[in-house]
Amino acid sequence: MRNFTRIALVVALIAGVGLNQARCQTPVARSGSGSFVAVEGSKLYYEECGSASQTVVLVHDGVVNSAVWDDVWPEFCKHFHTIRYDRRGYGRSPEATTWYSETDDLATLLHSLKVGRAALVGSSHGGELSIDFTLAHPEIVQQLVLVGAVVSGMPYSKHFLDRGGTNSKRALELLEKGDVKAAIAEWSKDKYLIAPGNNVARNRLFNLLSANPQDMSHKDYPLATKPALPRLHEIHIPTLLLTGDADIPDVHAHAGAIEAGIPNARRIVIEGVGHLMYLEKPSDFSQQVISFIELNGH
Repeated sequence: MRNFTRIALVVALIAGVGLNQARCQTPVARSGSGSFVAVEGSKLYYEECGSASQTVVLVHDGVVNSAVWDDVWPEFCKHFHTIRYDRRGYGRSPEATTWYSETDDLATLLHSLKVGRAALVGSSHGGELSIDFTLAHPEIVQQLVLVGAVVSGMPYSKHFLDRGGTNSKRALELLEKGDVKAAIAEWSKDKYLIAPGNNVARNRLFNLLSANPQDMSHKDYPLATKPALPRLHEIHIPTLLLTGDADIPDVHAHAGAIEAGIPNARRIVIEGVGHLMYLEKPSDFSQQVISFIELNGH
């Protein structure tokens, strides 16, 4: 595999940025009562629940669509007006066919739902997007929860880009060959996504990806944003960082940089989980996040 292609594949799947050369797949419908909102040149699938005054938006990672929140969704719905949506190419949202802005997509969704203020809970690339959105629309975001997040403007290590000796390395090779089914089987075994021993969560990840193979293989054309790393000091809202102790070292490094950059940000390392902690320890995750948002509510 050429190094450039390897970098594109790794960053696309872990950090969640677009993979323009991937094959097009038709989104698979999942159960649930949701709706679509029109965005520039396309549409986004979303779901909402709850009637509380506090709105919380769950922004999924770069691996799986918004069904990844299923295990925590009922608890969030009890406490907040909660929204989750599929970014372009994930779940039920069509893949991109031209360049677009991820922050504009989220802004359009909130405007369409008449949401003027909200807390953002962003995972992995969803956390990167949440940071970018907060910088672009500080008047909207009340609290920020970043789960295994990365931040634009900070480079990745050789270990992150190579993923040498891991199941993900084999998954990337299979994906490049177009064997999405086999890639999903390997990707689900990655020790950084799901910590060793969390077999129920690992099976959940496999099932989610198998039901929506386009999550791994869709085309994408997200516009690059201004690097957020040197602008983190502009964020002055309550911010919680959650990182799994078994996550890849780069994610811990990014979390440290984010914590150092955002004034008074609080970081917690959760034991026994990897990158997708809400699949591994949904109750612990919900308790940490809900308590933080309620404590820092306006």
